[in-house]
This record gives sequence, C-alpha cells and structure tokens, in this order.
Amino acid sequence: MTTERKQRKTRVGEVVSNKMDKTVVVEIERKMLDPVFKKFIKRTKKYVAHDQDNKCAIGDLVEIEETRPLSKTKRWKVVSVITPVRSESDTTTVNP
Repeated sequence: MTTERKQRKTRVGEVVSNKMDKTVVVEIERKMLDPVFKKFIKRTKKYVAHDQDNKCAIGDLVEIEETRPLSKTKRWKVVSVITPVRSESDTTTVNP
C-alpha cells in the first residue's frame, strides 16, 4: 500500500531576522486589489521557518515549504536560498 503525499505549499520571501538558533523570520509580501478603490495595496505576513544549517542572513531571498509543527510557532522550513545577500567583504570599492 503506497500513500502519496499532497503537494506542500511553498512561498518565496525575504529574511528579516536570524537572531534565533536554527530559526529565521521570513516576510512574504503580496499585492491585492482593494475592493472599493480598485487600487493594488501591499500586504505582508511573517512566517517563522526552520533553518537547519544557520545559512540564512538578513536580506536573503529564500524559498520556504510547509512542514509539520516543529515548535509553538514554527510550521515552515527553508528549502533553498534563492539570492544571498552580498556581504561588505565581497564588494571592493576603489577610491578615485
């Protein structure tokens, strides 16, 4: 008997906090149409995600996936880092 898992939800967002051990806070921004004024407005939501290797830095664009509850607030895990933030040591500035 084989049981197939349903497709898990995935989201893409920016890391806004990595102060906890093996945990990051990811902010997801979406645009929705206002029903009255017919303009697009931004809505943001923060998700607490599990980062096993502590590889995420603030400003990274990451993909998170839904998972079983890992703690009181953690229900997501980091799947991949899409675009890492550039550190200051990577950029070389030349003074004129």
